[in-house]
Amino acid sequence: KSPQCTPDQHLQTQSETQGLESAQVTKPVEETLSSLSALLISATANPENVLIDALDRKVAFLVNFLLMKYRMKELVRKADIWKMIIQDDEDHFHEIFLRACEHMEMIFGLDVKEVDPTRHCYGISIKLGLTYDGMMHPPEGLPKTGLLILILAEIFMNDNCVSEEEVWKVLSKTKIYSGQMHFIYGHPKELVTKYLVMEKYLEYRQVADSDPARYEFLWGPRAHAEVRKMEILEFLARVHGTEPQSYPSQYEDALRDEE
Repeated sequence: KSPQCTPDQHLQTQSETQGLESAQVTKPVEETLSSLSALLISATANPENVLIDALDRKVAFLVNFLLMKYRMKELVRKADIWKMIIQDDEDHFHEIFLRACEHMEMIFGLDVKEVDPTRHCYGISIKLGLTYDGMMHPPEGLPKTGLLILILAEIFMNDNCVSEEEVWKVLSKTKIYSGQMHFIYGHPKELVTKYLVMEKYLEYRQVADSDPARYEFLWGPRAHAEVRKMEILEFLARVHGTEPQSYPSQYEDALRDEE
């Protein structure tokens, strides 16, 4: 049974808590997305006209390389990263690789993990057991799972139901706006209210008795089938350097979900 949103009076009493929880969900994404946007643009620009740190440029090139390998469904060999990206910058390999993997995780919703320690090969997979990467939706070829995870986390952290206004307020902190084209997510409004609903990851419905009409989001059936709430909570706790138990109400909800 789908959970019901509380009345407006309850929403007002929860506003401070929601604001704190929303900030906890979006801050790592905001920082990473802002960084990645600058890096990807700068990495393809004329180096004579762009002053950018050499490490940042290599992080951006590695992100593009990893995305190419993901699209081709190929393993990533450490030797290829050395040859194509790192070259003579051996001392900074670990930093470059970790930062690129963070971008892949936070923005594209993809995990980069070593799958063959002997040959030093890495596989790239969608986070949290999701089976959707959004590459078929415009702009084609760019994974959009990061946005889906962000919205699912926002819903979960707000008692499993969140208003559309709150979703766009949260996304605006990461410079994702309803009516503005995004270099990764295309038309965000269309992606969120059409494609993610059509894929059954989100439920988008009118708030009961609202006039003028207001809308709210819940997890869709596909999200419930594929995602464990505890995984969402563990992910949020990890990026904030804390423990799932730091969010008592969500932790109890996640435990019930495990039963």
